[in-house]
Amino acid sequence: MCIQYAGMSDNKSKKNETNKEIITMSDAAGVLDRWVGDVSKKSATKQILIGAGSGWATGYITMKVGKAAAVAVGGGIILLQIANQQGYITIDWNKINKKVDKVTDKVEEAVTGQGPSWADKAERFVDRKLNQAEDALKQKSKKAKKWYTNLIGDESGCKLNDLHVFVCAFAAGVAIGIGTA
Repeated sequence: MCIQYAGMSDNKSKKNETNKEIITMSDAAGVLDRWVGDVSKKSATKQILIGAGSGWATGYITMKVGKAAAVAVGGGIILLQIANQQGYITIDWNKINKKVDKVTDKVEEAVTGQGPSWADKAERFVDRKLNQAEDALKQKSKKAKKWYTNLIGDESGCKLNDLHVFVCAFAAGVAIGIGTA
């Protein structure tokens, strides 16, 4: 069963007229070719003017598009962070960081021909663990403050205790061992 609406043929004719009015890429290239022509056959002044004009237009458009893209991406990131802080969404930063690391490794390998070194991977791992520790300390500030106070001595300032002496001696021993190796 086929149902045809009364205005259907009208819409088709309007669509065909619109399609005829649209300039195709070959028509646009033809217009550009007629306007610019073969630049190498033009005078030096015209070549300079055409080059400068097209360079300026390209730079101007690139800057406008770049600014719009930067505002869109930056604004999106800021909105996501605000939504995360307000509790509207939860972001699994570990998963995002792992994917970013994989992409970074692939790009580095494509550019330099070799993947990241074990030191780079260790640095990333330690950096992430420190960030996680910092977040845990922020979430449980009372417990962290109590732990920190016990480690340092008291809230008024640092008080030297046996742990501090041991840690300093251990670090000095490691430095001397590395230096003499």
